[in-house]
Amino acid sequence: MTDADYMRLALAEARAAAEQGEVPVGAVIALGEDILARAGNRTITWCDPTAHAEVVALRAAARAVGNHRLIGATLYVTVEPCAMCAGAIIQARILRTAYGCDDPKGGAARSCFRVFDHPALNHFVEVRSGILADECAATLQSFFAARRSLG
Repeated sequence: MTDADYMRLALAEARAAAEQGEVPVGAVIALGEDILARAGNRTITWCDPTAHAEVVALRAAARAVGNHRLIGATLYVTVEPCAMCAGAIIQARILRTAYGCDDPKGGAARSCFRVFDHPALNHFVEVRSGILADECAATLQSFFAARRSLG
Protein backbone atom coordinates (compact mmCIF):
# COMPACT_ATOMS: atom_id res chain seq x y z
CA MET A 1 0.00 0.00 0.00
CA THR A 2 1.08 3.56 -0.65
CA ASP A 3 1.01 6.57 1.67
CA ALA A 4 -2.13 7.72 -0.16
CA ASP A 5 -3.81 4.35 0.47
CA TYR A 6 -3.15 4.61 4.20
CA MET A 7 -4.33 8.23 4.19
CA ARG A 8 -7.61 7.14 2.61
CA LEU A 9 -8.09 4.80 5.58
CA ALA A 10 -7.33 7.69 7.94
CA LEU A 11 -9.88 9.83 6.07
CA ALA A 12 -12.49 7.11 6.60
CA GLU A 13 -11.75 7.31 10.34
CA ALA A 14 -12.06 11.10 10.21
CA ARG A 15 -15.45 10.88 8.52
CA ALA A 16 -16.64 8.32 11.07
CA ALA A 17 -15.56 10.70 13.85
CA ALA A 18 -17.52 13.53 12.22
CA GLU A 19 -20.63 11.36 12.19
CA GLN A 20 -20.26 11.14 15.99
CA GLY A 21 -19.96 14.94 16.28
CA GLU A 22 -16.19 14.85 16.71
CA VAL A 23 -13.76 17.07 14.83
CA PRO A 24 -12.95 14.92 11.78
CA VAL A 25 -9.38 13.81 12.31
CA GLY A 26 -8.36 10.25 11.60
CA ALA A 27 -5.20 8.24 12.17
CA VAL A 28 -3.77 4.89 11.09
CA ILE A 29 -0.62 3.22 12.39
CA ALA A 30 1.14 0.73 10.15
CA LEU A 31 4.17 -1.47 10.68
CA GLY A 32 5.31 -2.73 7.33
CA GLU A 33 2.12 -3.83 5.58
CA ASP A 34 0.32 -4.54 8.87
CA ILE A 35 -2.20 -2.04 10.21
CA LEU A 36 -1.76 -1.92 13.98
CA ALA A 37 -4.52 0.58 14.73
CA ARG A 38 -7.11 2.92 13.23
CA ALA A 39 -8.83 5.69 15.15
CA GLY A 40 -10.68 8.98 14.95
CA ASN A 41 -10.98 11.80 17.44
CA ARG A 42 -12.85 10.82 20.62
CA THR A 43 -12.41 13.93 22.80
CA ILE A 44 -16.13 14.70 23.03
CA THR A 45 -17.36 11.10 23.16
CA TRP A 46 -14.93 10.14 25.91
CA CYS A 47 -14.88 13.56 27.69
CA ASP A 48 -11.11 13.34 27.35
CA PRO A 49 -9.06 16.25 26.03
CA THR A 50 -6.20 13.86 25.22
CA ALA A 51 -8.31 11.57 23.01
CA HIS A 52 -7.03 12.97 19.74
CA ALA A 53 -7.00 10.46 16.88
CA GLU A 54 -3.22 10.07 17.11
CA VAL A 55 -3.24 9.31 20.83
CA VAL A 56 -6.17 6.89 20.55
CA ALA A 57 -4.36 5.07 17.72
CA LEU A 58 -1.04 5.04 19.61
CA ARG A 59 -2.71 3.47 22.65
CA ALA A 60 -4.40 0.80 20.53
CA ALA A 61 -1.24 0.03 18.56
CA ALA A 62 0.84 -0.29 21.73
CA ARG A 63 -1.69 -2.76 23.15
CA ALA A 64 -1.70 -4.68 19.85
CA VAL A 65 2.07 -5.21 19.90
CA GLY A 66 2.38 -5.48 23.68
CA ASN A 67 4.93 -2.70 23.91
CA HIS A 68 4.80 1.05 24.52
CA ARG A 69 7.46 1.48 21.83
CA LEU A 70 6.28 1.26 18.23
CA ILE A 71 9.71 0.95 16.65
CA GLY A 72 9.63 1.12 12.87
CA ALA A 73 5.96 2.13 12.66
CA THR A 74 4.44 4.89 10.55
CA LEU A 75 1.58 7.04 11.77
CA TYR A 76 -0.75 8.49 9.13
CA VAL A 77 -2.97 11.34 10.24
CA THR A 78 -5.25 13.61 8.27
CA VAL A 79 -4.09 16.83 9.94
CA GLU A 80 -0.68 17.97 11.16
CA PRO A 81 -0.24 16.77 14.77
CA CYS A 82 -0.51 19.23 17.65
CA ALA A 83 2.23 19.58 20.29
CA MET A 84 0.60 17.01 22.60
CA CYS A 85 0.32 14.43 19.83
CA ALA A 86 3.83 15.15 18.57
CA GLY A 87 5.13 14.47 22.08
CA ALA A 88 3.22 11.19 22.25
CA ILE A 89 4.53 10.20 18.81
CA ILE A 90 8.08 10.82 20.00
CA GLN A 91 7.51 8.86 23.23
CA ALA A 92 6.21 5.91 21.18
CA ARG A 93 9.36 6.05 19.02
CA ILE A 94 7.33 6.22 15.82
CA LEU A 95 9.75 6.14 12.88
CA ARG A 96 7.69 8.21 10.48
CA THR A 97 4.66 10.48 10.56
CA ALA A 98 2.79 11.26 7.36
CA TYR A 99 0.01 13.81 7.44
CA GLY A 100 -2.50 15.38 5.12
CA CYS A 101 -3.07 19.09 5.61
CA ASP A 102 -1.17 21.64 7.64
CA ASP A 103 -2.62 23.15 10.81
CA PRO A 104 -1.54 26.80 10.77
CA LYS A 105 -3.10 27.43 14.21
CA GLY A 106 -1.44 24.61 16.15
CA GLY A 107 0.58 22.27 13.98
CA ALA A 108 3.69 21.00 15.72
CA ALA A 109 5.47 19.31 12.81
CA ARG A 110 6.13 22.32 10.61
CA SER A 111 3.45 25.05 10.79
CA CYS A 112 3.69 26.56 14.29
CA PHE A 113 6.36 24.40 15.93
CA ARG A 114 9.00 21.93 14.79
CA VAL A 115 8.78 19.45 17.64
CA PHE A 116 9.94 16.38 15.72
CA ASP A 117 13.37 17.71 14.86
CA HIS A 118 14.17 19.68 18.00
CA PRO A 119 17.92 19.24 18.64
CA ALA A 120 17.48 18.49 22.36
CA LEU A 121 15.44 15.34 21.73
CA ASN A 122 16.89 11.85 21.64
CA HIS A 123 14.45 10.58 18.99
CA PHE A 124 13.73 12.15 15.64
CA VAL A 125 10.67 11.44 13.54
CA GLU A 126 10.74 11.54 9.77
CA VAL A 127 7.86 13.70 8.52
CA ARG A 128 6.05 13.73 5.21
CA SER A 129 3.28 16.26 4.67
CA GLY A 130 0.71 17.00 1.99
CA ILE A 131 -0.67 13.50 1.43
CA LEU A 132 -4.18 14.00 0.00
CA ALA A 133 -3.95 17.47 1.54
CA ASP A 134 -6.90 18.95 -0.36
CA GLU A 135 -9.21 16.10 0.61
CA CYS A 136 -8.09 16.24 4.25
CA ALA A 137 -8.60 20.01 4.40
CA ALA A 138 -11.99 19.76 2.70
CA THR A 139 -13.15 17.23 5.29
CA LEU A 140 -12.38 19.69 8.08
CA GLN A 141 -13.74 22.71 6.22
CA SER A 142 -17.08 21.07 5.42
CA PHE A 143 -17.45 19.91 9.04
CA PHE A 144 -16.90 23.40 10.44
CA ALA A 145 -19.04 25.04 7.74
CA ALA A 146 -21.93 22.75 8.70
CA ARG A 147 -21.43 23.58 12.39
CA ARG A 148 -21.45 27.32 11.69
CA SER A 149 -24.67 27.03 9.66
CA LEU A 150 -26.40 25.44 12.65
CA GLY A 151 -25.91 28.63 14.58
